Amino acid sequence: MTRLTRRIFALASLVALAACGSQTPVSQQPVDPIGEFKLVHNIVTVNNIQRVQPSKDVAPEVWDDAVTEAIQARMGRYEGSQFYHLGVNILGYSVAVPGVPLVLAPKSVVVVDVTVWDDAKGGKINQEPKQMMVFESLSPDLFIGSGLTKTKDEQVANLAANIALQIENWLRDNEEWFAKRPETGTSTGTEAAAQ
Repeated sequence: MTRLTRRIFALASLVALAACGSQTPVSQQPVDPIGEFKLVHNIVTVNNIQRVQPSKDVAPEVWDDAVTEAIQARMGRYEGSQFYHLGVNILGYSVAVPGVPLVLAPKSVVVVDVTVWDDAKGGKINQEPKQMMVFESLSPDLFIGSGLTKTKDEQVANLAANIALQIENWLRDNEEWFAKRPETGTSTGTEAAAQ
């Protein structure tokens, strides 16, 4: 077996393993608390979204719905005692179009800005939005391209799920933001309404 063949086989195996590992639905994945984080408001904005060619055309409201649902599905699982809000601004995207396998197999990507709000303090935790470039998941069709193997809705759903996952990982990397605060004996309006 030549060195190139071995490398291709190893990469294909890695891609297949990655694809198998990502098939568990969010609702069945274990929930490891991120401090006292509990999501209250999940706000997605698409006012200035731009399509970067080559790309399939996706209506802004489709992005809004898909990303809102994906974030709620993933981040709404956390049942901490403190309330936070997420603001996600979708800046631009390129949803892969059909290409030439092994020569030109475009990958889907979306760019977002994310802000976390602390309900009790009434302000942003990260003063500057966290910009994320989010790619589609690895899958066995890596060399073919999702433009040929997936529908537009499937591509958008995949990207939306990856946005939610990347946000979750970022919040976990900054878990100190969600440390338990000393009891004050008072609740904010949102906290009182949520109880």
